[in-house]
Amino acid sequence: MNLILFGPPAAGKGTQAKRLVEQRGMVQLSTGDMLRAAIASGSELGQKVKGVLDRGELVTDEIVIALIEERLPEAEAAGGAIFDGFPRTVPQAQALDAILAKRGQKIDSVLRLKVDEPALIERISKRFAEQGRPDDNPEVFVTRLAAYNAQTAPLLPYYREQGKLTELDGMASVETVAASIDAALSVVA
Repeated sequence: MNLILFGPPAAGKGTQAKRLVEQRGMVQLSTGDMLRAAIASGSELGQKVKGVLDRGELVTDEIVIALIEERLPEAEAAGGAIFDGFPRTVPQAQALDAILAKRGQKIDSVLRLKVDEPALIERISKRFAEQGRPDDNPEVFVTRLAAYNAQTAPLLPYYREQGKLTELDGMASVETVAASIDAALSVVA
């Protein structure tokens, strides 16, 4: 099973993906984690990614798609992938569909965690204070949120038209969101 956890930064996608990895053995393909690893490596790509994120911009499709494609064999061996933070645009979604189709696979479900923006900003400010992640800087986050909203709005109808989109209350407790996800996936499985 391949699924997408969809929602803006700090919506709780990473928390839920980690739970699904533990319970189902799937591979989490988190673009955020992959990008942070690239930055930590100090490579040329990592430095490029750091500059983009520091400005609050989104990384190019070409870079993100290459990172995803590199990890697909691992996900296939584990029985599926949880895409966290990808796709963010219709061209990325179309590229993902094409990459998976070439491998005889598809996206089975898209789970959207709906949250309100003031709560997200509060969440990110708290996470920045606790963890100090540079990409969580509250001022930069507002720019990231605006970019996310502008670029990803077309993904809702894209997946809705395919009958794959399930919207969940991302403001509920972690346990309630987990139960909602499990219920949604039981229909697909």
